[in-house]
Amino acid sequence: MAGYKSFEDTEMWQISMEVCTSVYDVSKQKDFEKDFALRDQIRRSAISIPSNIAEGFDRSGKRQTIYFLYIAKGSCGELITQLMIARNLNYITNDQLDLLKIKIDSISKQIRGYVKYLESKI
Repeated sequence: MAGYKSFEDTEMWQISMEVCTSVYDVSKQKDFEKDFALRDQIRRSAISIPSNIAEGFDRSGKRQTIYFLYIAKGSCGELITQLMIARNLNYITNDQLDLLKIKIDSISKQIRGYVKYLESKI
């Protein structure tokens, strides 16, 4: 894909890996760790972002790549919502939410930009 040798070369994938690690770190904290349903769902959402970016890059056509990038973008919104719930339940702090939200918003914008680029090439 456009100037990238692999998905690992993209900033959106690199940042999504950082977010995934951070989500695991914050979800290990006291009461959060005991809320199995929310903890596991947040982790799945976080894992979904880099996984779908990678899967999209390893697909054969632009339309398939776009499809998986849209799934990753959707997971960004899902993850922000779940992190806001965690904040409302006092599982994470406002600062933790803000730092993660900045990174997730960046990933979402990069995905949107890359999808727009790919769509222009179809």
